[in-house]
Amino acid sequence: MSERAPALELFRLQKTYPSPKGPAVIVKDFSLNLKRGEFVTLIGHSGCGKSTVLSMVAGLTSVTDGGIILEGRESTGPGPDRGIVFQSPCLLPWMSVFDNVMLGVEQVYFTASKTERRELAEYYLSVVGLGDAMKKYPGELSQGMRQRVGIARAFALQPKMLLLDEPFGMLDALTKIELQQVLLDLWRRNRLTTLMVTHDVNEAIYLSDRVVMMTNGPEATLGEILEIDFPRPRKREMVLNDPLFTAYRDHLVSYLTERSHQRNEPKTYTKENLLTFTSDPVAKDHTAAA
Repeated sequence: MSERAPALELFRLQKTYPSPKGPAVIVKDFSLNLKRGEFVTLIGHSGCGKSTVLSMVAGLTSVTDGGIILEGRESTGPGPDRGIVFQSPCLLPWMSVFDNVMLGVEQVYFTASKTERRELAEYYLSVVGLGDAMKKYPGELSQGMRQRVGIARAFALQPKMLLLDEPFGMLDALTKIELQQVLLDLWRRNRLTTLMVTHDVNEAIYLSDRVVMMTNGPEATLGEILEIDFPRPRKREMVLNDPLFTAYRDHLVSYLTERSHQRNEPKTYTKENLLTFTSDPVAKDHTAAA
């Protein structure tokens, strides 16, 4: 597969559910490509279909229409080539932290030696800060520590792609900041192509290469794309104190409050044309209102 080919291609995805009033279209004509090693975040109002798109990519929800190509192959169901971290990590309570991670490792790397599998699980638990907690059980851990296990479990599969469904949505602010850094450090080492769903605008800007905005549902689709031009590795203080951060944030908030109901031709905003957008009087009024 060519290095320039997209790692993930989403072509006119649609998801429809039956209802008493007829077919309910949740997502319609959603198309997006992700480059290899790119970190992309999906944002939009609650119920707009963000998690539905993620679930279709994960293979956990069937696709009504359209197609998904991952690393040059059509994807039609779940598989170990996608590591998934949910808002709640869903750990098996009767198994230790180590065994929860080993469960997936043993299924995916059954041809590796027992020592190799053990070292893989131990490595990822150590890098997320749980080297001293491998023998503990989920009930003995805080919510943040359980989510660290979920992150370690996803990376230990060494997948082609990482899918994150609001992984920090249930955490307090301090723990969220800590785990965002854990995620970024791991992502930088592995450069996994990543698609993340979040409601947190600041989080989307800090973590992403691109932020993809979805229109309101029903029949939600691609709205706008914002390219994030902060260098990597990123330092939180540098990003938050950069005037460009405020411009990015204002643009995303103005989209969510003013334009998310529109279904125009999707447009990509870069650092350069973002300044043009904010110089427009109407856009300025929208941003000020947000």
